[in-house]
Amino acid sequence: MNIIIIVSMILLTIAILVVYKNQTRKRPADSVLRQRAVLNSQAQITLIRLKEILTGSTVLAQVSFDALLTTKYLHTRHKYQNMVADFVVLDKDFQVIAIVALDDISPSLKRIQQDKYQDNLLQMAGYRVIRYRGIPDEQQLRLDFMSDFNSIENIDDFSVQATEKLKIYESSSRAFG
Repeated sequence: MNIIIIVSMILLTIAILVVYKNQTRKRPADSVLRQRAVLNSQAQITLIRLKEILTGSTVLAQVSFDALLTTKYLHTRHKYQNMVADFVVLDKDFQVIAIVALDDISPSLKRIQQDKYQDNLLQMAGYRVIRYRGIPDEQQLRLDFMSDFNSIENIDDFSVQATEKLKIYESSSRAFG
């Protein structure tokens, strides 16, 4: 009986020492917060070129997929929740013309697969995705975007297209709502 009491006291003492030691350990202090660049040099040059070429458009940088996509089910939303589009080009009515994506000059195989997955998600939602490897030159940007504006000018008013999209969206939301 005495042995049981002595062993219990020793185990209780060890348990108290372990708890006390864990509580007195100093947690590492938070590191100092510093500013960081919003865009890297590749993205900065691309943004400047997009703004120069697309004067009547709005160019947004680092847009969350949550702002671009919506879904009925939460498990589907989890597939794109932490993804970000490099640039989103909007027309004068703030309708998306295209999504511009930039690749690193030497991407890894995993990164290539992830980029393809992101492009597929955006394309399934009806967005036009233009992907550039490295910094696109002005001539390439003009080729990729001026065809859009020429086709828009051939239509009497681009807002007609936006209105049609809105009607399609309203009718589909009624069907699912």
